[in-house]
Amino acid sequence: MEKQLVKIGEAARLLGTEPATLRKWEKTGELLPARKTKGGTRYYDVAELLGLNNGSAPTLCYCRISSHDQKSDLDRQQDMLEAYCAAKGWCTQVIRDLGSGMNYRKKGLNERCYSLTRLN
Repeated sequence: MEKQLVKIGEAARLLGTEPATLRKWEKTGELLPARKTKGGTRYYDVAELLGLNNGSAPTLCYCRISSHDQKSDLDRQQDMLEAYCAAKGWCTQVIRDLGSGMNYRKKGLNERCYSLTRLN
């Protein structure tokens, strides 16, 4: 399968950062482009940017219910997601939350998002 390459602007958008940050990461060796033309145009491998080539990166599974009465549903959601990921051979990390689908201030989801932004 051929690599899907994108220019620096699209790569920065995928990572939620600026092209200048990717240039800095190239200088420090943190993230190198998959290809660089003689003219200096940088191309990045989408699979590498998204961590799809990293077999040790966990697959995040998100389970949510809207009330305490649905605890058994939450357990069932988790079991089904873990079984699916195990069948695919993926390591998983499960995030469980309680709250409305319209509320984006859920503890589990926000903690995970915060820890991901600290990595960048």
